[in-house]
Amino acid sequence: MSKNVVTPAEFFNPARQEALLALIACPGAEELTQLIDQHLINWSRSAGVEKDTFIVGCDCPRFQSGDAKGLVKESVRGYDVFLVVDPGNYSLTYNLFGHENHMSPDDHFANLKRLIQAVAGRAHRVTVIMPSLYGGRQHRRVSRESLDAAVALQELQAMGVHNIITFDAHDPRLMNAVPLMSFDNVMPTYQVLKTLLRYMPDLRFDKEHFMVISPDEGALSRNMYFSSVLGCNLGMFYKRRDYSRVVNGRNPIVAHEYLGESVEGKTVFIADDIIASGESMLEVAHELKQRGAKKIICNATFPLFTGGMAKFDKAVEDGILDAVLGTNLTYRKPELLSRDWYYDVDCSKYTAYFIAAINHDMSVSSICDPILKIENLLSQRK
Repeated sequence: MSKNVVTPAEFFNPARQEALLALIACPGAEELTQLIDQHLINWSRSAGVEKDTFIVGCDCPRFQSGDAKGLVKESVRGYDVFLVVDPGNYSLTYNLFGHENHMSPDDHFANLKRLIQAVAGRAHRVTVIMPSLYGGRQHRRVSRESLDAAVALQELQAMGVHNIITFDAHDPRLMNAVPLMSFDNVMPTYQVLKTLLRYMPDLRFDKEHFMVISPDEGALSRNMYFSSVLGCNLGMFYKRRDYSRVVNGRNPIVAHEYLGESVEGKTVFIADDIIASGESMLEVAHELKQRGAKKIICNATFPLFTGGMAKFDKAVEDGILDAVLGTNLTYRKPELLSRDWYYDVDCSKYTAYFIAAINHDMSVSSICDPILKIENLLSQRK
């Protein structure tokens, strides 16, 4: 472990700790927050500090009219407050004039702002942990369009938020909207590889047996990182679109064109930030299978599966797809977690390291770059 990363022995050292620590789970983010809390509890007890929980209770009750308010149930004056929010958790509902409404990303972002207001500027420092960045897919403006993510970040900055921690941002250049606020875009590369090797220990990462493929030009950088640390070759697809039409707010894809060497007989790993409908990922998998790929593994930081899982079930049944890896950084359907082809990647400990480092006013650079941990993982395997 790098010297800049907090170890259990250093945790809660009065000489290093910047302020007392409090976790607030926005509605819908309780599962991830509880996992993070357990790591922090274990570390504090290893340092001789008994703590039952760091979670401070909160609520965002609604009136029948739909209006709501944020409530923090304990004082957090002088604390380092970390608010965890999952804008993609659509499983939560609320009652509006007798109708059951599912919460949208807009509702989750409004709840986050309500709880920041409830803290009322009394905290030592406020950090927002938003793994799936609100408005992140509306990251650039074309003609007369909104720029949701940039405006949301500026709004949080105006409310006194000091740090934003997000994972695998659709466009990390969004940090340019708030140049005076700390913005960390984290990639769970190590956690994905660790999970992959746990379930598939026989994988060989040499160039003759393994290849990383980017599903489109937008995902190229994350796939380049995987291929670099694994020492294998990289290929990519690019989406040829019909710019004369707009379907569901986007120009439809005409074809996926492949650039790269042969994948015949190789295990192929495809990484992207989101699986929404999954159509693009499955089309790429079909293309690779037709080109002779032996095994196809897909990875998405946010496994949304907005179009359901029937198409993926069929792809696995037909031998097109072998496995899908996704993280627990957003809500996953219970049906997804029950699939034997889906492997869940736990990122709670990784997130807890960021919280501990910020609480101790230490650099997070070594946590952001997991190259040493990946090298150790691969060397132990050899």
